[in-house]
Amino acid sequence: MSNTTTRNGGAPVHDDRLLFEMLILEGAQAGLSWSTILHKRANYQRVFAQFDPKKVARFDAARKAKLLLDPGIVRNRLKIDSTVTNAQAFLEVQREFGSFDRYLWSFVNGCPVINAPDRGQRCSGPAPS
Repeated sequence: MSNTTTRNGGAPVHDDRLLFEMLILEGAQAGLSWSTILHKRANYQRVFAQFDPKKVARFDAARKAKLLLDPGIVRNRLKIDSTVTNAQAFLEVQREFGSFDRYLWSFVNGCPVINAPDRGQRCSGPAPS
C-alpha cells in the first residue's frame, strides 16, 4: 500500500478519519514538499472541519472562496475544490463498502504489501475495519 494507508514507520492505518486526513494532505502536497504541508497540517485541520468528510462534503462556493484567502493552507482553487469533491467521493465509497478502510484494503485482500525480502511476515487475511 502507499503511504496513504500507513503511518508511524509503516504500521497499517484503519481509521477512516485519519485516512481522509491523509487523502486531503496528499492532494495538497502535489507539486510541493511534504515539509511545507506538514507545517500547515494544524491549519488544514482547523479549516477542513477536523477532517470530517461529512462536513467538508457540504462546503459551498462561499466557504471555498474564504479558504482561498487563508494563508495557513495552500491557496490553490483546484486543490480546494478537489478536497470537497474527494470528501463527497469518500462518503460514497463508505456507503458502498461500509468503510473507506475496507475499500482500500480490498485491493490487497487485507494484507499489506511489503516491498522487501521475505522476513517471515505473513498476513492471515483481511485486516479489521
